[in-house]
Amino acid sequence: MQPLVKRFNTAVVVLLSLSSLVCGQPKTITILHTNDIHASFLPHEAFWIKSDSKPMVGGMEELSWMIDSLRKAQGTTLLLDGGDVMTGTPISEFDYKGAAGGALFEMMNLIGYDAWTIGNHDLDISQDNLKKLTAIARFPTVTANLTDSLNQFVFGNKQYVVVERGGLRIGIIGHITRDLFHVTNTNNLKGLNVREPWAITQKLIDEIDQKTDLIIALTHEGVDDDSILAQSVHGLDVIIGGHSHTRLTKPKVVNNVIICQAGSNCENLGELSLTVEGDSVTHFEGKLLPLWVRHTYSNDQLTALVTEFKKKIDDEYGQVLGTLVSDWKRSSSGESSIGDFIADAMREGAKADVAVTNSSGIRKDLSAGPIRKLDLFEIAPFRNVLCTFTFTGKELHAFAQRYAKELAGGKASIQISGMTCTWQSTGDGGVEVVNVKVGGKDVVDEGTYTIATSDFVVNQGEKYIGVIPSGVSYTQTTMFQSLVAKVEHDKTIAPMTAKRFQQIQH
Repeated sequence: MQPLVKRFNTAVVVLLSLSSLVCGQPKTITILHTNDIHASFLPHEAFWIKSDSKPMVGGMEELSWMIDSLRKAQGTTLLLDGGDVMTGTPISEFDYKGAAGGALFEMMNLIGYDAWTIGNHDLDISQDNLKKLTAIARFPTVTANLTDSLNQFVFGNKQYVVVERGGLRIGIIGHITRDLFHVTNTNNLKGLNVREPWAITQKLIDEIDQKTDLIIALTHEGVDDDSILAQSVHGLDVIIGGHSHTRLTKPKVVNNVIICQAGSNCENLGELSLTVEGDSVTHFEGKLLPLWVRHTYSNDQLTALVTEFKKKIDDEYGQVLGTLVSDWKRSSSGESSIGDFIADAMREGAKADVAVTNSSGIRKDLSAGPIRKLDLFEIAPFRNVLCTFTFTGKELHAFAQRYAKELAGGKASIQISGMTCTWQSTGDGGVEVVNVKVGGKDVVDEGTYTIATSDFVVNQGEKYIGVIPSGVSYTQTTMFQSLVAKVEHDKTIAPMTAKRFQQIQH
């Protein structure tokens, strides 16, 4: 007979060996992910489809249906969001549980999100409103590099969380773009501090590496900065990103880090299937699942909430204000017909000589047909107010020179009204302004001209107009309200690009 101690020691060795074998066995998990939902809780036309009759895509109900289907099919799943839940449709303006846009986070509760990170547009209304949004969320806010001036996490945000799924310990580290102060109205950012994300991420990876099997960075910084992050750290397995609205139909791999992003506006659900073995990802497969609209859904609470806010929006924003004769199309590199119209509306609304607006603030194309109040809100969904300042003629000439140079380089970022210019390229790669007119009259250096723009452009003045203007006067009119007033006045809109800055040949 074996001694009791010997038998006990043998049993311990066997148990430890079995435990080691079980822990070392491959485990699988499917990460489901969204980003830049931008308040798109309802289906919308798939504008990129070239047929006259365009299919409908997106919305929270279709998203929920797809997620439920994958949870049943895949087993172990994790659902993450890369930020910018807010800003895009009027649901962001409606109160729910004390927060403007709060219904969006209640919908995410009902769908069953596991974590999200803050995006720049989640601060479009106010810091106080973001605090109320994160209080509604029944899932953690993970943003390590956003604090107040006292280094406090004031939005209920955590640096990271560790969750367990299917026997895997998963660390999730979040951060927001380091360019926050260049892409958000700085009036909403007072007292906040954005720390450089890469060093923080490495510090946190080192902190949680021994207690995790998989480490994910949940970021809102864009796919280019995600690539830099992947190259700059070690020990990171996956980046689930947002901000650049990039449709990565297959994951990008940089420095053995798997980078994913799902586009924008709730049009796709990202699916990343992983096999994890020995603290490493040994196999992965990622794709985007288009959220084509179906017509039967079973999430009754979600359907009731969607229906409630759809009715509110229909009641307040469903009015047809005018007719669009041909399509409005945006441009990221120069003048556009929709940009001309918006700048005209701002100039008229502010009773100014010239108007300037940022092209990136135009958030939607519009097909020919009825123009609803809702369409105009979706084109200009921000709470940006009109403001005015003055330029001398000399300053206006300098501004024209700067914009012509941007056009020559294919990087123009603004739309202009009330001002025309002819310019030509010089032999050394520069540009020469030939003539500048305001209201059809030549600009004179000693003259004074009133410029209309938005408070956002004023805050980012160096980027868009070359200077931070002084003596700014703020109106009580938003950009959206100026668009409504112009469509109501004009009724029928025949879009055209007026070629307000024209290149001429020597």
